[in-house]
Amino acid sequence: MSAFRAILAKDLRVELRTLESLPAMALFALTSYVLFRFGLDRETLSGPLAAGVLLATVLFASLLAVNRIFLAELEQGGFDAIRLAPVDGTSLFLAKAAALIAYLVVLEAIALPTFSLLFAVEFSGLLPAAGVLLMVDVGIAATGALVSAIATNSRARDLLVPLLLLPLLVPVMIGAAGAIEPLLGEGGPSFEGAGRWLAVLGVYDVIFIVIGYAVYDFLLED
Repeated sequence: MSAFRAILAKDLRVELRTLESLPAMALFALTSYVLFRFGLDRETLSGPLAAGVLLATVLFASLLAVNRIFLAELEQGGFDAIRLAPVDGTSLFLAKAAALIAYLVVLEAIALPTFSLLFAVEFSGLLPAAGVLLMVDVGIAATGALVSAIATNSRARDLLVPLLLLPLLVPVMIGAAGAIEPLLGEGGPSFEGAGRWLAVLGVYDVIFIVIGYAVYDFLLED
């Protein structure tokens, strides 16, 4: 746990000092909203369309952070240091996933109010949707930390990460859309059937956390 805390604290301090990922993610989200607003020619959104716009924006903004999460380790020998240190390599996986979750939570703290203002979506539906997005964040972070570590040594890292990550996140997007769609309906939030979709998200999150924890030591060696 000490290695986990040290790596996580290092990543958060680096981001606070450099602001390399969060401003880009927030700007991407805001730009996407503007494009959706004029591209769809809609001043209000609800139901499946609202869920789709929100989830697509969060998903594609997260790629910016996933692509850069191991950049410091690649450029400054962090992978070698982890292998040489008397610590479990899975600490790196858990710390990177936790850092991605933190980035996504900050992004959504900006993106959700903006989404409500631009598309006249009521906060009564967005508040429970934020809870669903937290489960989405865990899935994106666990899968993203695994995929980014695989692709980080490739010259085509920026291309390889989305090619590997997006297909793996299809179950997350299906489950999240099913859970969020009734929350953003025109008649107010509805929780009918939400448990089934939340179960899908929970199972996915657990599976990829376990996979990452199980294979990360071998991944670092390779």
